[in-house]
Amino acid sequence: MSLKILFSEGSSLTAREFLGVLGPHGHHVEIADPNGACICRFSRWTRRVHRVPAPGLDPAGYIEAINNLLSQRIFDVLLPTHEQAWLFAAARRLLAARAPVAVASAEAFARVESKIEFARLLDEVGLPQPGWGLAHSENELKGWKAPFYLKAPFSTAGRGVRRVSNAQDGRDAFASLRATEDQGPFMIQAAGKGEYAQVQALFDHGRLIAAHTSAQTAIGIGPSAAGRVSVNHPFARRDIETLGGGLNWHGGLTLDYLFQGSDYAYIECNPRTVEPANAAASGVDLPGLQLRLSMGEHPDPVPPGQEGIRTHGSLAILLGTAAYRRSRSAVLAEVLRLALHRAPYKGSRESLTMVLSDFPSLIPLAMVLFRALLSPGSVEQFAASAVKAYSVTPGAIDRIGEVVSAGKGF
Repeated sequence: MSLKILFSEGSSLTAREFLGVLGPHGHHVEIADPNGACICRFSRWTRRVHRVPAPGLDPAGYIEAINNLLSQRIFDVLLPTHEQAWLFAAARRLLAARAPVAVASAEAFARVESKIEFARLLDEVGLPQPGWGLAHSENELKGWKAPFYLKAPFSTAGRGVRRVSNAQDGRDAFASLRATEDQGPFMIQAAGKGEYAQVQALFDHGRLIAAHTSAQTAIGIGPSAAGRVSVNHPFARRDIETLGGGLNWHGGLTLDYLFQGSDYAYIECNPRTVEPANAAASGVDLPGLQLRLSMGEHPDPVPPGQEGIRTHGSLAILLGTAAYRRSRSAVLAEVLRLALHRAPYKGSRESLTMVLSDFPSLIPLAMVLFRALLSPGSVEQFAASAVKAYSVTPGAIDRIGEVVSAGKGF
């Protein structure tokens, strides 16, 4: 059945993967985004982009714009493709009464959105994680053996995470996080060992509907999993079921972890569905199930997907290569590997810019390649502008909370 879907933003790689999964099924997709030239605009599956206030800068204006779109046009689903899920949860009383959206409660978000609160939650339920602590001052870093990570409690796309390898790194990391106006305390986390992986799950008020596990095969900016291979990790599916059930979670929930043999440790939580293309290619259609959940249906649980399915996002890989290698020759070498499907891309499917089936997606890919070759070091600024369009800050949540508490409408 073709549905009319409103994406909460169109600037993130997750939104682009949602579009790539849902678009070929004939759904009518429209985008709400402050950037009229967001990455999802360049697709034959996007019918329209609506310019709205940035949710992190003007949360009340953003919610008002979403309500106006819901009232003026008949959408079957409001799909939170990124941190707007947190904002929708906090502003649930301000959203249109029958907004067709699946999000957990604001109380549940409060347990996992903060890296510090998530670490406390893992300790409470007894799930493994690297050693961690709090740093109120730079001096508190001295008792930690390098390497370790210093993290802002709230950050998007890895922008609030710093790896500390020596004393000077620690001083620089503390100063740079303070410069973002985050006064702390910051989280110190020991560096774990093993391969990076994710478990992505979808819940119906605490009942697990689907879960998918994948391991990283290529690094993007963040550093995110720009390449993935589906794996069979029953422990991760079991643990996320325990966590989501205890939170009475509703909607998407994703955990990052490191694994090495039978040892594993959780390092991050994303309270939403993250980059669902590998799951869909493996047979776990998280976007399709989320549509049904948003419309009030209660889908039956689905089995784990097929192992060994490889996917990659060329655009994300080029961003990561330029940001971390800072070399034109490295970017060109990666382009060659992608074009010739050499390892690690042998047998891998494109998940972001499927040029053969979605020709307009060539435009953002070409733009990123041009920028990466012109000035590799500048891609981080390019990525930061995209993050700014869709990120939601604690300050934005506080401001929308004040509106809710005051009983104000639009």
